[in-house]
Amino acid sequence: MSIICGIPLLECVYCLACARWAWKRCLHSAGHDSETWGLATAEEFDPVPRLCKYILAVYEDDLRAPLWEPPGGYGINPDWVILRKTYEDTRGRAPPYILYLDHDHCDIVLAIRGLNLAKESDYAVLLDNKLGKRKIDGGYVHNGLLKAAGWVLDAESEILKELLKKYANYSLTFAGHSLGSGVAAMLTLAVVLNQDKLGNIERKRVRCYAIAPARCMSLNLAVRYADVINSVVLQDDFLPRTATPLEDIFKSLFCLPCLLCLRCMRDTCIPEEKMIKDPRRLYAPGRLYHIVERKPLRCGRFPPVVRTAVPVDGRFEHIVLSCNATSDHAIIWIEREATRALNIMLEKDQTMGIPAKQRMERQETMVREHTEEYNAALQRAVILAVPHAMSHSRYGTFEEQKQDEELTEDDSSKSSGESSFGSSRQSRPKENWDELIERLFEKDESGHMVLKKSQRDK
Repeated sequence: MSIICGIPLLECVYCLACARWAWKRCLHSAGHDSETWGLATAEEFDPVPRLCKYILAVYEDDLRAPLWEPPGGYGINPDWVILRKTYEDTRGRAPPYILYLDHDHCDIVLAIRGLNLAKESDYAVLLDNKLGKRKIDGGYVHNGLLKAAGWVLDAESEILKELLKKYANYSLTFAGHSLGSGVAAMLTLAVVLNQDKLGNIERKRVRCYAIAPARCMSLNLAVRYADVINSVVLQDDFLPRTATPLEDIFKSLFCLPCLLCLRCMRDTCIPEEKMIKDPRRLYAPGRLYHIVERKPLRCGRFPPVVRTAVPVDGRFEHIVLSCNATSDHAIIWIEREATRALNIMLEKDQTMGIPAKQRMERQETMVREHTEEYNAALQRAVILAVPHAMSHSRYGTFEEQKQDEELTEDDSSKSSGESSFGSSRQSRPKENWDELIERLFEKDESGHMVLKKSQRDK
């Protein structure tokens, strides 16, 4: 009798659990993803609308006679376009792009267009991947996007090298949208890891703006390269939020809502700790800029607000079930809302009447705060035990460092005729997490944990 009475009770518990899940998922808005982040300033967000226009210009056949252009034009001087590559030029190895010498902003810009639904070559780039297929710098990346970036770098390395040498005070910026954003992020990764390819360019001269970014690199890489890679996301955009492999997304493009709902249900059942510990799970790269312009249970668009951070946990892990999930991915809307957001920031600055000297001081403060936030993100990645959270080349990857030391002691013990594994374990004392963090970090005058100078110089 008790068993029979227990069945309705279990059904009620199950129904309540399902109702609670549906309530939480339906009420989860894009604003929840970045509600704890700080507000971006006009100085740091200034390049975004301009670079969006440069990406849109790649779609034009002739910049001197554009068929369509946003209000105010593309802002491009056709005489400053160094080269432009079409699908015929790239032979389908990479999306079309332009190389633009922006003298007004002392910038060398390589802008890459997004996915072309009519081109099989773009799908070939997306389909050339399998989780865990390509490992680089202690992390995992999308294989097809990295190969496309490698092709672009090989094709344009000489001209980029000449331009960087000729304009020594110019920065090098890679920008792309959607598919192009992944290629731009991989280009940045390749250049930073192979600085001699472009004449030993300094890391601080390289930057990337991934607009509506694809999830193309593992969490440790996404955090470690946050000082050079920036991702811009408009409100409910689906692509940075779903960990579904890119090839599955675009194979299911015409049934995307069904795919997102199924992925949403699946991710709800996976603990976030397990997601973070998965070294092959891909993420949106670098520092994130989130443009928020809609509020839950309210209609219409509001004045956009831009929030920014270098998050480790909660990095756009939850899919937003929204009718705008695909429209917010469009580069046209991103350019419009980014321009609106920047104009609002500039108006506030003019209203406050900030003098030029204070503007410079504020910019220096912003750079310092970004550095502190970047170091804090690295430290949090270590605390959360993100696999290979620290770069081997600059700071020393804890896990790889242990393996290297064991291999070194292995070789020495083998040469002396000793048992390899036992002797290395006995000879080297284990180091716990607290000792490792203490060895790499120190407190500054304000009490914040920052990397030691000896580690930053490596």
